[in-house]
Amino acid sequence: MRTTIFLITLLFTAAVIKAATITVCPDCECSSIGQAIESANAGDEVLIKSGLYQEGNILVDKALRLRGEGWPVIDGENETEVITVTASGVTIEGLVVRNVGTSYLEDRAGIRMQRARNFIIRNNRLENTFFGVYLEHCSDGLVSGNLIEGQAEEEMSSGNAIHLWYCKRMQVEENEVRGHRDGIYFEFVDDSRIRNNTSEDNLRYGLHFMFSNDDDYSRNTFRRNGAGVAVMFSRNINMWENRFEYNWGRAAYGLLLKEIYDAEIRNNTFLENTIGVYVEGSTRIRYRHNEFNRNGWALKMSGGCLDNIVNENNFLHNTFDLSLNSAPNNNSFDGNFWSDYNGYDLGRDGVGDVPYHPVKLFNYVVNRTPEAMVLLRSLFVSLLNFSEKVSPSLTPANVADNAPFMQKLNFSKDKPAY
Repeated sequence: MRTTIFLITLLFTAAVIKAATITVCPDCECSSIGQAIESANAGDEVLIKSGLYQEGNILVDKALRLRGEGWPVIDGENETEVITVTASGVTIEGLVVRNVGTSYLEDRAGIRMQRARNFIIRNNRLENTFFGVYLEHCSDGLVSGNLIEGQAEEEMSSGNAIHLWYCKRMQVEENEVRGHRDGIYFEFVDDSRIRNNTSEDNLRYGLHFMFSNDDDYSRNTFRRNGAGVAVMFSRNINMWENRFEYNWGRAAYGLLLKEIYDAEIRNNTFLENTIGVYVEGSTRIRYRHNEFNRNGWALKMSGGCLDNIVNENNFLHNTFDLSLNSAPNNNSFDGNFWSDYNGYDLGRDGVGDVPYHPVKLFNYVVNRTPEAMVLLRSLFVSLLNFSEKVSPSLTPANVADNAPFMQKLNFSKDKPAY
């Protein structure tokens, strides 16, 4: 037994001794990053000192740690991809990667990982990189603390800040991304987490999901994007404690759900979006403890939305709280606070005695004739809505909150406060 322990200790010590640090700087013996990687052995560290390195197509094909000191700049000179990694166990941190060449034929990136596992991309700055971090067929990786800024002007000639394709068990957290086509893009990505990121001022989406299952995203901010977040053709996606704000435009929304199944949307804030949540063909979604504040439409449901539960949410000063375009409806809207509710509570239990009907007649008119929106603040609209309230004929009678709260809900506690 002692001999076995001694041999294991000897092997571990030999591995530690074998690992080396190769220093790169303009005046060092090794002045090229590519040269340093070529001469390094698996497990070594390549320490890159401050300076400008005009290198592109840097290939990392062994398990190394690339660490920048003093923010060294690696410049692709608007011609090539900068760093391509084909090995597992690689760490890249502390680098400034800039000026990837734009191409209409290939997706060039500042940092690309191909079929890699157990890697870390942390605390880097990527500037004007077309695609920032591009991960394909990867698993068990961390992308954290990076600042990725693009100069996208139109969708066709721009890439995504953080792009994942066919990946599993990824963590994308505490990054700041802006100025790209999509801030974060997931396609065929399963069992992954997106946390504490800020995605803003992107042309299309702050976050874009396609065909990805069993993922969570939480505590992110999606601000001033063409549209906030799109989640499409996926299942078991949980969306918690995010902020969707100032996503304005003719077809903008905080959150788009298209053919989503079995998801929870909880403790999110939807602030001043054209549409807070737009839902199409989505089933078994639970909306709870969300705040919809000063949106055009708070919640807009299209056809095929069944078995959804909307309860214990705050609907505050939205132009339209709810739009529902489908006649068949088995969704539940009971137990929310609506700032437009003017019912009474004779029992003093905090719940209104009169049901609230959130779908207004003018909403029905605007859905069919968008130009009618110019009449929004007119006396005519008030009379129109009042007449429908007195004698409903066009709005869906079965869409109602039968237990509306009288006061705004407090989500900081385990139970709603009123």
